[in-house]
Amino acid sequence: MSGTGGTGVRTDATELGDARRRVEKLVCDMPGADRPFSEPWELRAFAMAVAAYHEGHYEWSEFQLSLIDSIRQWEAGQGGEPWSYYLHWLDALEHTLAASGALSDSAALDDRTRQVLATPRNANHHEARREPVTVDPARR
Repeated sequence: MSGTGGTGVRTDATELGDARRRVEKLVCDMPGADRPFSEPWELRAFAMAVAAYHEGHYEWSEFQLSLIDSIRQWEAGQGGEPWSYYLHWLDALEHTLAASGALSDSAALDDRTRQVLATPRNANHHEARREPVTVDPARR
């Protein structure tokens, strides 16, 4: 089979496929890789941080220092929440993006937030679609 790498599984040679493989490698190398995410939002927070880094919004070392700081504050009793690694991850991402200026365009951020919130909860692309797909005939 062409494009399967001899495994029988078709490989995705697109930029999105490359990004997906980078994230999968990061996840597989994490401690507890057999079940690294307890909730779907944790995976999304992880992916957003990786994507923002790859888009050049910050240096990874900045994110790491912010994550360490968030965990230190929690350990010092300033967190108030029960332990959640990905709450610290999300806190570090918010602080890092704010410090880099990526969140400074509040109008654009508000518009994008409204778009995301207006998206139906069942609009997940990873779920099967039951609606029929139609294609308009080619116009000449």
